[in-house]
Amino acid sequence: MARPSSYTPELADTICERIAKGEALHRLCDEQGMPSTSMVYRWLDAHEEFRDKYARAREMQADLLASQTVSIADEAEDANLARLRVDARKWYASKLMPKKYGDKIAQEVTGNMAFTVVTGVPRADD
Repeated sequence: MARPSSYTPELADTICERIAKGEALHRLCDEQGMPSTSMVYRWLDAHEEFRDKYARAREMQADLLASQTVSIADEAEDANLARLRVDARKWYASKLMPKKYGDKIAQEVTGNMAFTVVTGVPRADD
């Protein structure tokens, strides 16, 4: 069966549902009957409703990955394997939703500052 190249809302919904459940886009696009990854990207450019659903699916995927970290840590028998799995999920969630799951960077500025207040613009004839 050839890959679908025509956008349908049903196929777009299937893609978004599977992404929200944690599947990787490249893996589901490798399946027979699914569009290629590049076709999905073209659909994202062409269809605003798909773009919105896809963005929401990625947010849900990030939330799922973050919640999986607790289960992995709680059920771990091999601490090194658990650490690897948790770190991978934390990293990917931080890339999908950096404002929510990314590292917080605080900058502190210290020192003295001097200001000069200018109350008028000098004219050329002054």
